[in-house]
Amino acid sequence: MREPAATPLAHDRTQVAATLLADVVAALLTEPEVLVATRAEFDGVPVRGRRTLPLMSVVIVLEGAARDRFTVTVSPLAELAASLHVLTGHAHHTEHADWAARITTAAPAAFRAGLGRFAPLWTPLRWRGFYPGLPTPLAELAVDRFAELTAYTCVSGYRAFRFGRVLHDRTQARALRQAASALPDPHSALAADLLRDPQALRADVLGFLDLCRRVYFDELWTHTAPVLARAAHQMRRRFTDEGAEAALLSLSPSSVRLDSPARVVLDKVHHAVVSPARTPLLLIPTHYGAPHLLVKDEPGLPPVVHFPVDAPRIGVTLARSRMLALTDPRRVRLCRLIARQAMTTADLADRLSMTRPQVARHLRTLRDLGLVQVERHGRYVHYGLDLTAVERIGQDVATALQY
Repeated sequence: MREPAATPLAHDRTQVAATLLADVVAALLTEPEVLVATRAEFDGVPVRGRRTLPLMSVVIVLEGAARDRFTVTVSPLAELAASLHVLTGHAHHTEHADWAARITTAAPAAFRAGLGRFAPLWTPLRWRGFYPGLPTPLAELAVDRFAELTAYTCVSGYRAFRFGRVLHDRTQARALRQAASALPDPHSALAADLLRDPQALRADVLGFLDLCRRVYFDELWTHTAPVLARAAHQMRRRFTDEGAEAALLSLSPSSVRLDSPARVVLDKVHHAVVSPARTPLLLIPTHYGAPHLLVKDEPGLPPVVHFPVDAPRIGVTLARSRMLALTDPRRVRLCRLIARQAMTTADLADRLSMTRPQVARHLRTLRDLGLVQVERHGRYVHYGLDLTAVERIGQDVATALQY
């Protein structure tokens, strides 16, 4: 394949949700969230002044990058990889669970075997072979380059490894075996296959991808391609009409813009610096890849951003802040009252034995986080808990952590 008013039940739900959230939030708070850089260098570009950045982030430097340094395209092979990820791990892609169960049940044994054997190629580190930008088609790629890119996938990482000569250097081969053995079984077996006969492994991978096309992907692509084409067109228009900064910021609710130099920071669980002025950036929309936003930045290849057609509205910072808001005992008592009926600040102050300014501060916090609805009745202002938003916190956290 080549590239081209609340009820007693609601009150109970709120109380249970608050209790569960209080139990888990402590664990999430133990991780440091930011680092402060007084001066650093990103990919040779000096960063001047004091800046606060996520501890793990992808930095896209905008300085010097013209519009033609950003390419938005559709990739069937990239979407195939995303759909294979769903088929392998559909427990956390519940919107596609029925589809995944239907495909895997009806598929031939060879397909199910390949789905297990080659799973490291699409979970958790997506194989670079699925994306545009390789110097040649996969079947013609130099065997050492194929082995290097596949080895990185076998160990689920890049920065601590060098696999350019993994087929010839015993030290690199030993590092591959050792790192892969610490991961789930398919990783170690795939690494062994790679070292034993990389050409045979490549033929097996290409054969499995062709089998995927026949089993399900040709049909899937007929209705997915138009969705992705529209998303790509919309992103191109955003680049043209609003500029690269706005377009990149739209990819994630957790993205931020920083200056000196101008750059967009994506909150991810790995660190990379991308400079489109030096190496063009590819952006590829995905439907089956949601909610994951992937950034591929392998040495010597153009960086790729594989972004969901519909980005989540809640980022990890807001999801975490909402959880924190419901760990304060006084705020939880306040929420239990306004979950049953909307109330004024004065009523809440009387019920909670708090001053009105204290109640107002709690309400302002909840309102800023989108957890409180405000209703005006003449000269009275009533505050009610947004139960839909509270019930969604768990799903928002799960989505944000995967994004």
